[in-house]
Amino acid sequence: MNVEQLISVARGDMPADLLLRNGRIVNTLTGEIEQGDVVLYGDRIAGVGDYGKAKETIDLQGRFLAPGLINGHTHIESSMLHPARYAQAVVPRGTLAVVTDLHEIANVCGLEGLKFVMDWAQKLPLDMLFMAPSCVPATNLETSGARISAKEVSEILAYTDVIGLGEMMNFPGVVRGNEEALQKISIAQGRVIDGHAPGLVGKELNAYLSAGILSDHESTTLEEGGEKLRRGMYLMIREGSSEKNLDALLPLVTDNTYKR
Repeated sequence: MNVEQLISVARGDMPADLLLRNGRIVNTLTGEIEQGDVVLYGDRIAGVGDYGKAKETIDLQGRFLAPGLINGHTHIESSMLHPARYAQAVVPRGTLAVVTDLHEIANVCGLEGLKFVMDWAQKLPLDMLFMAPSCVPATNLETSGARISAKEVSEILAYTDVIGLGEMMNFPGVVRGNEEALQKISIAQGRVIDGHAPGLVGKELNAYLSAGILSDHESTTLEEGGEKLRRGMYLMIREGSSEKNLDALLPLVTDNTYKR
């Protein structure tokens, strides 16, 4: 990227590669809908405003122009699709990035399964950020195709585009000081650590949070979700094919809490 040329395009002195004209721009920073043009140079947005020079122009005719959506917690294997087909399904519908915990393919194929998806991710128009699976198998009562130890979690955290530790489903183990669970959390300190704490409240919730876990997507009632917000968790609200919690938890979304 030539920064001098990018600046020149932003000033309006040099033609942009692409001009998106007459769009309604969804400004997520201020909560406004702006009327205007957007110019791009290479893969960068150079400016928003009134521009006239471009190698290619697309008239949006009043269509909305919004940042791509980010799915903050998913397991793409649940779709039963190859990574390329998953991208083909979601990108045209506005999801341009996903944060995915590959614990399902890891339960079947171990590290080989993780590497398969990660290798494909480099070839796709969908940005994939990965969480190192923390609970493979989910419980010691299960039989699975692989086990991921604390040593392997450390190895996975060094992979490209791995940003943290996936949902710590073993919440009883964390609360009771299970050595392996705490070792995995310790390895990931300083990174994002996702939670999984259905029904956890009171002192047990405090104990879980004290380990450094940041988020939860398992809340099903207003009271449970409210307590987790008050204790500092980021709350993800599910509304999917199986779990439908939006109606119950929507009152928690206010001007004070929407960033959590």
